[in-house]
Amino acid sequence: MKETDWRFKIANREALIGLGLAIFNFIWWFGFAYGMGSRPVEEYTYIFGLPDWFFYSCVVGFLLIVVLVIVIVKFFFVEVPFEEEENER
Repeated sequence: MKETDWRFKIANREALIGLGLAIFNFIWWFGFAYGMGSRPVEEYTYIFGLPDWFFYSCVVGFLLIVVLVIVIVKFFFVEVPFEEEENER
């Protein structure tokens, strides 16, 4: 049986990190949008003219995810060559 290419292990790890970021983003968005957004409209507070639930779920959530993606790609993802190595043939 042929041993699994080392690049697949890296790709799987990075895919799981991406999936974790997507799940975190959804939980953040859902928590603020439906947690704070389920109140009566009269009880809303506004930040920069936006309802607080929208500001935290969409604006702050977007900025947080952008920063997290940049940090994770910079420090946790690695460059992987796409060419096959000569000794594998």
